[in-house]
Amino acid sequence: MTLTMSMERNRNETSVSTFVLLGLSDEKEVQRVLFPVFLGIYLMTLIWNLGLIIVIRMNSHLHTPMYFFLSFLSFLDICYSSSNSPRMLSDFLKDEKNISFIACATQYFIGCWMGQAECCILATMAYDRFVGIGRPLQYSSIMAPGLCHKLIAGAYGSGFLGSLVQTVSCFRLYYCGPNIIPNFYCDVTQIISLSCSDSYISQMILSLESILVGFGSFLVIILSHAITVASILKLSSIKGSAKVFNTCASHLVVVTIFYSTSLFMYLHPNSSHSKKQNKVLSVFYVILIPMLNPLSIVSGTRRSKRPSRG
Repeated sequence: MTLTMSMERNRNETSVSTFVLLGLSDEKEVQRVLFPVFLGIYLMTLIWNLGLIIVIRMNSHLHTPMYFFLSFLSFLDICYSSSNSPRMLSDFLKDEKNISFIACATQYFIGCWMGQAECCILATMAYDRFVGIGRPLQYSSIMAPGLCHKLIAGAYGSGFLGSLVQTVSCFRLYYCGPNIIPNFYCDVTQIISLSCSDSYISQMILSLESILVGFGSFLVIILSHAITVASILKLSSIKGSAKVFNTCASHLVVVTIFYSTSLFMYLHPNSSHSKKQNKVLSVFYVILIPMLNPLSIVSGTRRSKRPSRG
């Protein structure tokens, strides 16, 4: 019994209580240049998404399912960006970039929640376009307000549960030695690699959720757009087909960047690509996508016209 208590005491004494984020660069001159750049990107993300939400709420002509989903997507992008950008910006001004164990878990939980919910909402918006363009006469009855609210609740709820499972499975592991994260935020793949205990179950949960939520929603988006384009090519003129193609293409560009970078990060073995590649990919889907997402979708929506609405 004495030996067991002694081992438990040693285990508690050597457990990690803080992590160290290396950030995008360890050179102060580079950090001084990066600070205003990423501050500008973060402010643009906040202004653009918040402005979009306000315009949609105030303009009665925009009270449609597509813009309803877009307002919640903008809210997710604000939360997603805010879970990482403020910490990254403050670290540019610090010599020591420490983050507590609890703060790291909280940051990851919020980011993962928003990320998974965003995948579901992007799939929902693709389905909305499929119904609006492919079944215009049935659009109002299918995309009723009740269904729209249920889809949003389902996206947020599934994201919350998925993030909770991932966070618990990751941060329940025992961390006893290395505590350096070679990134500007708490990346779960790099955190798990620091664990001193068996992380097989945590890695399996991460991979399964990435496949089910990430690849599953991406498949829904691709199929919805493919069916939509195929149906329009059969029925519409060349001019109408070009409009639909532009609508789908603007959405698919940012969606493809978001999914390809995130899936590569979470499904590809961490040892097979460099830390520099990791950071570059992280900047795309953590910093740039929240700013570009609503812009691309709005530009595509404005170019399109549903047959039923003229």
